[in-house]
Amino acid sequence: MGTSSSAVVNLASESSTARNYDNHPMATVNDHEVRIAVMTETYHWHCHSDLDETFLSVEGGLLIDLDDETIELAPGSLFTVGRGVRHRTRPVTARSVHLTFERKDAKTEMLAPPSE
Repeated sequence: MGTSSSAVVNLASESSTARNYDNHPMATVNDHEVRIAVMTETYHWHCHSDLDETFLSVEGGLLIDLDDETIELAPGSLFTVGRGVRHRTRPVTARSVHLTFERKDAKTEMLAPPSE
């Protein structure tokens, strides 16, 4: 993980994994982390009651399901989920790589899916 301002972080090496889901910090900016996530399956419904979460799609595209809509991010697109908003993420293609930007002390609350 690159944590100093002089460290060069290589996204290709940070995202090389055979796991179905990997999410880890790769840099810090003041009191925030830049995390990289690699996914081949849907992540569960959750929220962050005390902070916003910003997603930047890097590879493969990302779907962000909210209670009442789905946001599709093509690589190079960015979207912020507001604090307390229930959401889940899923890959558009077989493999998705995205960056998230959030406070280092982010708390994740697992939630039931919204009623259909």
